[in-house]
Amino acid sequence: MATKKLNLKYCVFLPIVLLVTIFLWAVPTSFYGIEALTVVQQRVIALFVFAALMWIFEIIPNWTTSLLVIVISLLTVSDKGIGFFCKPELGQLVGYKSLMAAFADPVVMLFLGGFVLAIMAEKYGLDVTLARFLLKPFGTNPKTVLLGFLIVIAIFSMFMSNTATAAMMLAFLAPVLAVLPADDKGKIGLALSIPVAANLGGIGTPIGTPPNATAVKFLAEAGCEVSFMEWAVRMVPYVLIMLFVAWLLLQLFFPFKTKKLVLEIPENKRKTDWKTYVVWITFLGTILLWATEQWTKINSNVVALIPLGVLTACGIFTKEDIKEINWSVLWLVAGGFALGTCLQGTGLAKVLINAIPFGSMSVVLILIVAGLVCYFLSNFISNSATAALLIPILIVVAEGMADPAAANNASFLALGGTQAMISFIAVCASIAMLFPISTPPNAIAASTGLVETKDMAKVGIIIGFVGFVLGYFWLTKIFPFGA
Repeated sequence: MATKKLNLKYCVFLPIVLLVTIFLWAVPTSFYGIEALTVVQQRVIALFVFAALMWIFEIIPNWTTSLLVIVISLLTVSDKGIGFFCKPELGQLVGYKSLMAAFADPVVMLFLGGFVLAIMAEKYGLDVTLARFLLKPFGTNPKTVLLGFLIVIAIFSMFMSNTATAAMMLAFLAPVLAVLPADDKGKIGLALSIPVAANLGGIGTPIGTPPNATAVKFLAEAGCEVSFMEWAVRMVPYVLIMLFVAWLLLQLFFPFKTKKLVLEIPENKRKTDWKTYVVWITFLGTILLWATEQWTKINSNVVALIPLGVLTACGIFTKEDIKEINWSVLWLVAGGFALGTCLQGTGLAKVLINAIPFGSMSVVLILIVAGLVCYFLSNFISNSATAALLIPILIVVAEGMADPAAANNASFLALGGTQAMISFIAVCASIAMLFPISTPPNAIAASTGLVETKDMAKVGIIIGFVGFVLGYFWLTKIFPFGA
């Protein structure tokens, strides 16, 4: 089976992707029907299509595609690229330093800091200690234990990788699932609580999931900076409402027969020493600084590097721990940032704004269609790849509608403007959880053998629908940014 998939990817999908990319790259610029389009801008369009198709078909790992995008951009559309390819008369070129800077973008550093905290929390048993402490109040009633799992997993997912959180909580839950009666549908609900809460919880903070970080990055570039606290204040209540919906849904579809559920979470057996205290203080101090950015004036991206500085200086975060950082996610995000840089740096964004009448289109229709496209894609390719592909494009759309001269400017601003549009897209990426392939937490839940695809899809489609509708009204009417 694996060989057949590889053959399909390399013998069918790869030639298709290359042919489409070469065609879009080589045809005369007049083919696009955009009068002001330059050859360099045409290459960027071809590069966008290449990235989209490679991410959709996953012919090579997603992070590898991102790396290729950066390398190809440096060689073909930058001011230090291949000589005969990168002539000024072919169009505005992108500064090569700005493309390379995608690897060390402030938002990438924000994620790096989050990874460091997560690695140290696991290494020094903070995750287990917090899980024991947070789940204890929910007692032994199966319904409240289910609620406890949803809330605790969501909290962890706001600061740790969704995948790492799902794997950790499954380890705590596995012994319970093993002793529950075979005919107790509650087992399915408990298993599904892991991906549902992990996917929803990530929405709560800018470091919770890559789509959030991508949204924050491009909002800042559009002059709509969103602080860590501003994001959390709006998104955490949304997450809580969605968790309550999920709790009711899981009880409805998978009611418990068992009357008592006892969780046996092992104690942290690691000896408490000065390093443990330093990790605790650094962990809590970083979160506090993120929460008080408006008073301390320390940017959240800068704060993210504090744990790295403190823990390396103390010899707690070592060269071995560096290997645990999820570099593939950082590189995937960087590739999306590079696409955005190409879009802006070559002037393609302005050309598209002028060529496509975004300013006269229905704002509501654009928001809904963009959200649906994001939701659909995120069910089949990674949330990170979807956000990296769509958000740079939608920033261009938002700029077109934000123009004071645009016919729909008033209605666009009334619906929350650029911040509402881009944050809504980030939400749509995270609520996509129809299939085991949709997200790693979904795959982890499917690995238990308790969850059938039809059960996952049944819960996923309802949560997706409720999350989409609530997200739209939440970010455009109820609690928009700037309100």
